[in-house]
Order: sequence, then structure tokens, then C-alpha cells
Amino acid sequence: MEDNAVSWRVRAIRGATTASGNSADAIREAVNEMMAAIETENALDFDEIVSVTFSVTRDLNVIFPAAIARERPNWNNVPLLDVQQMHVESDLNFCIRCLIHFNTPHPHQPIHHIYQRGAKHLRPDWSLVKARVPSPLPSH
Repeated sequence: MEDNAVSWRVRAIRGATTASGNSADAIREAVNEMMAAIETENALDFDEIVSVTFSVTRDLNVIFPAAIARERPNWNNVPLLDVQQMHVESDLNFCIRCLIHFNTPHPHQPIHHIYQRGAKHLRPDWSLVKARVPSPLPSH
């Protein structure tokens, strides 16, 4: 008998950006830009998304990033959560981060982490990086 079982795995996509200020319009623009890039650069199946956590620095407090994401097509039924990022004195101002967990039957698919605007320097190695999972070594 052949084993046709699919091996599912939980994966994650990270994203970060900065808003130009603490206004609903500035936050909406930054979140929509980041989410559009995540959607464009990754092969997301919205039925496979487990949850998304958004964190913001303490200087952003006029609108929830999750509320903005929920307005986007396909995101209305995804569990979304907002939290305040731990304050570190040297942290980036007006920073919005997200972490998307998803189940996938394709554990080796490329992940494209999105770091935009002022957040590019947080992970210069991941600024719109196409992070690839190494191929398994051939068996001898």
C-alpha cells in the first residue's frame, strides 16, 4: 500500500513597517501597503491561516491594525489580534509588526518576509527577502 498522507506543517511570515505618524490615515496606509506586499509575495491560502498577531509601538494608539486588515478582501474570517510591542528606548517609532501563522501541506514553499519603510533596518537581511527552506539532502 502506498502512503499518500500529506505532511502538514505550521509556518510563519513576518512583516514590519512604519507609519508616518499616529493618525488613522497614516496607520491605514502603512498596514495596507504591508499586507498587500505579504499577499503579493506569498502564496497564501486564507483557509490555512491559523492567526495573525499585530504589534505596535506605544506611540501608535488611534486605530487597531487588525481592524484595518479585516477590511481587506479574504481577511474577515481570519483570527486577528493586536498587542502593544514591549517598549525599548532605542526602538523604532511608529512601528507596526505582524506575525502570520499558517498550516501548509507544502512545508518547503518559499516564505517572503516583508520589511518596509523605516522597518527595513530591523532585518536588513529580510527586507523583502525571499527566505527559502533548504532542499532536503538526497539520500544515498
